Amino acid sequence: MKIGVIADVHSNLAAFQAVLKHMPKVDKLICAGDLVGYAAEPNEVIALARSRGIQTVMGNHDYGAITRDVAGFNPSAARAVLWTADNMQDDNTRYLRGLPEQLKLTCGDKVIYVVHGSPRDPLFEYVFPDLSNRELVELTRDVNADIIVLGHTHVPMRRTIQGKLILNPGGIGQPRDRDARASYMLLSIDDEVGVKQERVEYEIERTAKKIEAAGLPSELAIRLHFGW
Repeated sequence: MKIGVIADVHSNLAAFQAVLKHMPKVDKLICAGDLVGYAAEPNEVIALARSRGIQTVMGNHDYGAITRDVAGFNPSAARAVLWTADNMQDDNTRYLRGLPEQLKLTCGDKVIYVVHGSPRDPLFEYVFPDLSNRELVELTRDVNADIIVLGHTHVPMRRTIQGKLILNPGGIGQPRDRDARASYMLLSIDDEVGVKQERVEYEIERTAKKIEAAGLPSELAIRLHFGW
């Protein structure tokens, strides 16, 4: 079984389209949250995700867009969240509102648990690759799954702790590991689990111009060129 793993699309349609074009045929496609936020094409991104039957969880920007609660967001992110809330079509708002905070999927003989932030704080806690083993054990001890998929940091991660494979595919719409290319992962589940990290170039300027044209903060466009 082959599974595409994505996260943090953040209304970046050009990056999303490039990743889906690059991705080989998969049996299932899962997203660790944040379809919207930052960029200017939330409706187009949600429509594409829905058309592809992507199984996704709610991220903190998705939550902000349906609640208008911007506590904890920096000023630029907050402006983008409120802009998204104002510009989303009603059916897409309803779609985001219906997203679960956590998913558990059975794929072959493996159980995959998906959450945006962390198992103890699904929307808001960051789990970075350099988290200590002790903290990682504490975060995942109560999760009964073989594979744990996280998002939120926009930084790819692959760790194994107490027999559990913990993954973050990195960000599609706004990478933050100093690599401007969109990031995703491919899982192969047979007798063993294979993980392949992929990076995809896309038309960054196309997204940047749409951010500027929408009146969103210019830094959200500029940072796309630098992967931060």
